[in-house]
Amino acid sequence: MDVKKKDQTSALFLSTLAMVVSFALWSVIAPISTDIQIVYGLSEMEKSFLVVTPVVLGSIMRIPMGIITDKYGGRKVYTITMLFLIIPMVGAGFFHQYSMLLFFVFFIGMAGATFAIAVSYVTKWFPPEKQGIVLGITGMGNMGTALASFTVPTIYTNFGLEWVFWGFAVAIAFMALIFWFGTKELSKPKEVITLKQSLSVVKHKQTWVLSLFYFLTFGGFMAFSLYLPAILQDTFQFSAVRAGMIAAGFVILATCIRPLGGYLADIFSPVHVLKLLFSGIVIFAVVMAFYSTNFAMFSISCAMMALLLGAGNGAVFKLVPQVSPTNTGAVTGFVSAIGGVGGFFPPVALGMIKGITGGYTFGFLLLALFTIGCLIVIRKLYHNRMTVRPKPTT
Repeated sequence: MDVKKKDQTSALFLSTLAMVVSFALWSVIAPISTDIQIVYGLSEMEKSFLVVTPVVLGSIMRIPMGIITDKYGGRKVYTITMLFLIIPMVGAGFFHQYSMLLFFVFFIGMAGATFAIAVSYVTKWFPPEKQGIVLGITGMGNMGTALASFTVPTIYTNFGLEWVFWGFAVAIAFMALIFWFGTKELSKPKEVITLKQSLSVVKHKQTWVLSLFYFLTFGGFMAFSLYLPAILQDTFQFSAVRAGMIAAGFVILATCIRPLGGYLADIFSPVHVLKLLFSGIVIFAVVMAFYSTNFAMFSISCAMMALLLGAGNGAVFKLVPQVSPTNTGAVTGFVSAIGGVGGFFPPVALGMIKGITGGYTFGFLLLALFTIGCLIVIRKLYHNRMTVRPKPTT
């Protein structure tokens, strides 16, 4: 293996692994949210806000972190971000008031911004024709949500809430060191992109369209990943450990299928792939709405939703580098930020709907309606077009 190939492999593998650990931190509250609700006497809305608070910062910060990565290099920015996460993780373990827990959980949200850093860093190592599959592999860092679902309930049950945070603080510290010493930085381009040039991506209609689609696919993935344990505990009276295991299965399925979505988008029209996936999401969202208390039907629908949303994530990100090849980090930051916000609203909405109606049916119907809206956008903008090939900007 020549040096370049070795460096490419290291960049891809360690970026993905670092995102696995970072996303475990980002999802640290969700697997035990119902237990925390009982201990602190929280309302449904308070529990929902605790679950989604990290999503806010993690989503918003993807925009500046993508731009900063383009300018200063992924190796430095990725490592510094992981080291920063040690502070709120350690702090959260020392406080047991709801307000202070909410404060530190907000800053733990920086873990979610690592997605924009990883995509920007990895993209520069590979040619365009391989970016669909490569970014699909990078996106498997979402597996960190499954890691949290597997491990957090067990750590909480055996060692208490403080060691949930302290244990993951140690993990992210080790990951930062491994990443720093195991990767290299590509040489900076001769022309440094200015902030104005980076922000210019908002002028492309394609940026907004992909943001809408990623709001659905990644937002849906995050919403199910974060709130599925609570739904299972509330609806089927499962324990935190059992609900966490099932939620982890959802995450693994959605994450493993993501590279396939990117691969299919490499071969076929990304628009046709997305139309097929979105149509499936509508069907199974309706099934979940009307069979939300039937565990067998709900489980099958969840599995199908994981496949559809996961493949959709990969297909959408095949198109991201095409919007502006010189501003990949900026486009990634913007699109993934909107997608992250998509993971914020559904859990809050589900909490409100559960509080008002006593169930989740209306929430799943809203998902179906939103997906139909995305299908209408595809038909209006890309009718009779085999693929989306925006003109590169310089």
